[in-house]
Amino acid sequence: MSRPALSHMRKDRRTAAVRALACVAALGALASGGVAAADSAAATRTMAVSGSTPEICALQPGAVQTGSLVNMTGLDGDTLRVAQFADPRTLAVRAADATLSISAVCNFPHKVRVQSENNGMWPGDGSQKLDANGFTSAVPYRARVTWNGASNTLETDARVRHQVEDELSVNSPAVGNVELHVEIAPGASNSQANAPLLAGTYTDTLRIFLEPL
Repeated sequence: MSRPALSHMRKDRRTAAVRALACVAALGALASGGVAAADSAAATRTMAVSGSTPEICALQPGAVQTGSLVNMTGLDGDTLRVAQFADPRTLAVRAADATLSISAVCNFPHKVRVQSENNGMWPGDGSQKLDANGFTSAVPYRARVTWNGASNTLETDARVRHQVEDELSVNSPAVGNVELHVEIAPGASNSQANAPLLAGTYTDTLRIFLEPL
């Protein structure tokens, strides 16, 4: 083969190599352009996750605090029973008290309202004798509520049979135990101290409310 032909072949090879490199560069640029195109096509959306809790207060059934009963038999369901209501010799009302613990929670500022349905313990037959010829016809008592470090006392006087109540403000959410202390003083009477108690069954209904201010 002549020298001109060999020179021509070498030139063709160099041209082919340059073309191959150009193709590789073009493919690289194309690939790079494809990534850029994919990035520019991405989309972002922000999703909020939320929940809400309503204002709620809850009270569980009460339980007698250990060692707190004086002349009380404890809870019978939701009834607190006095063991011996009258002294057997004088028939005057005997002292009695008990402390109940009630698990509670309120997730907003609220108040505790204590309500006596009858303003004392009155005969279950509905009678409202105020002048009982020296006898006690209804029995006053007090109910003290302690909650979230504060307390208040509802005093019933058994003078008039009607609903009475008192309340305690709590300016923050609270969780724990509502403490209810019920106390009947010795000789308690709606006529005069130590007056004998008329025969009968004496009752009242106490209600505790946790509710908005």
